[in-house]
Amino acid sequence: MRRTADQLRSARWFGPDDLRSFGHRSRMMQMGYAAEDYLGKPIIGILNTWSDLNPCHAHFRDRVQDVKRGIAQGGGFAVELPALSVDETFTKPTSMLYRNMLAMETEEQIRCHPLDGVVLMGGCDKSTPALIMGALSAGLPMIYLPAGPMLRGHYAGKILGSGSDAWKYWDERRAGNISDREWLGIEGGIARSYGTCMTMGTASTMTAIADAMGLTLPGASSIPAADSGHIRMSSECGRRIVEMVWEDLGPGRIVTDASIRNAAIVAMATGCSTNAVIHLLAIARRAGVSLTLDDLDALGRTTPLIANIRPSGKDYLMEDFFYAGGLRALMVQLADRLDLSALTVTGRPLGETLEGAAVYNDDVIRPLSNPVYPEGSLAVLRGNLCPDGAVIKPAACDPKFWRHQGPALVFDSYPEMKAAIDDETLDVTPDTVLVLRNAGPRGGPGMPEWGMLPIPKVLINQGHRDMLRISDARMSGTSYGACVLHVAPESHVGGPLALLRSGDIVRMDLPNRRLDMLVPDEELQARRASLPSPAPKFGRGYGWMFSRHVMQADKGCDFDYLEAGFGPTAGEPDIF
Repeated sequence: MRRTADQLRSARWFGPDDLRSFGHRSRMMQMGYAAEDYLGKPIIGILNTWSDLNPCHAHFRDRVQDVKRGIAQGGGFAVELPALSVDETFTKPTSMLYRNMLAMETEEQIRCHPLDGVVLMGGCDKSTPALIMGALSAGLPMIYLPAGPMLRGHYAGKILGSGSDAWKYWDERRAGNISDREWLGIEGGIARSYGTCMTMGTASTMTAIADAMGLTLPGASSIPAADSGHIRMSSECGRRIVEMVWEDLGPGRIVTDASIRNAAIVAMATGCSTNAVIHLLAIARRAGVSLTLDDLDALGRTTPLIANIRPSGKDYLMEDFFYAGGLRALMVQLADRLDLSALTVTGRPLGETLEGAAVYNDDVIRPLSNPVYPEGSLAVLRGNLCPDGAVIKPAACDPKFWRHQGPALVFDSYPEMKAAIDDETLDVTPDTVLVLRNAGPRGGPGMPEWGMLPIPKVLINQGHRDMLRISDARMSGTSYGACVLHVAPESHVGGPLALLRSGDIVRMDLPNRRLDMLVPDEELQARRASLPSPAPKFGRGYGWMFSRHVMQADKGCDFDYLEAGFGPTAGEPDIF
């Protein structure tokens, strides 16, 4: 049943014949709007995460005009609301520290303003989960507009992938194999347009998850940012959200057990970022959906990786993925594994939105019979180093490390590690296990992307480019290598990683999903008894609040008081 104009949420602000509505209508006139502009129409908020310091969203200043055009065409009234712009390049110590801040801002912006529906404009890594988490808690009709990947990189006849090739060429630079001139050329060639990283990093992973979850227009996540189709998609988002308001199609009907599972399967098949684990868990818990690390590991064991995109794939980037058919084509390959009855923002089930999709290059989007890797992108480890879990990306590391044992070299901070790593007298071998701790949600603070620890220069000079590395940090989705991440509980709160000492033998058994330190229990108990209490990271402000309420990686790093099960929402605001 379609809503009527008097059932619009915004009617509470503007409809009654009383002094409060007089004030609201008067202030609208102050801004140049006549009653005909907005009364009786869905008022659509556009949460725009553009900023001058966010290269992934540099085009949003223009795209918001395209969204407004679509809203007007659909018979709605558009209002743009600025939202915190968290990017991976300039936000320090990590944008993850501010994901929950953007989620809170999104929820409260929606709740406190006279909005009937929202278009969420995001794309850079943490913006997608943050906007979705906040909008889920607010509950109004919403549609997600992904920023889209940038154009593929080029330099000296080679195709460059953001992040992935930066790490690769930096190792060669450290080895003395790249000149100043070549390095400058790589800097310019690796980032040729606005848009998110064009590898299957966290940005493309999370927008694909939003797409598979039914929160974007079908296939919207695959469109390159600089493609004219992105402009048309933006306008269509505006037209569609107006209809969603009349249909009262809120995210609670879309984000369900089925859609979360669909998103997880698609993520595994794309070679997703390890960050997908944390964000999927957080989104699910906001929606009241049960999802655990073990659920994700089970899907990872049975879902082949079929997107041949760096860093898990070898040859292609997101632009190639788009030309090969994009996410809809990939989901067609997975159709027998997905719940095709899951509802999407189109108002139709997922299965109907996949009609007509086809694969145009089966080396980019592989059939299930010829996967890039026979299992999914991620694996979850457990053991006495990580009783609550840790994550690794098997397809992105050398198989020789899947079963590995060696002595630990432990660093208590990133500066300590960075100072040692270029010391050409460092006592390290290819069997050494590099360990960074105090880099988790509370210890980092914010769990920075420090988990792809640099290879020691002495090993670089010997020709080595990978080794086993362990941390309670995260790593960029564009990264690769034998990196164990998200060790939980983190060392800062007394997790077992805090008890590890240099020289202790660490063993990883990936096929059996184990990660252990070969130290007797009685020795670990003695070490725990003498473990010092860490100094607090913050004395006031948002960081102080973050440190007291952020949950561990295996719970999604949301604030404990924001999960669906914590308590009822505030509901509609009082208007007097």
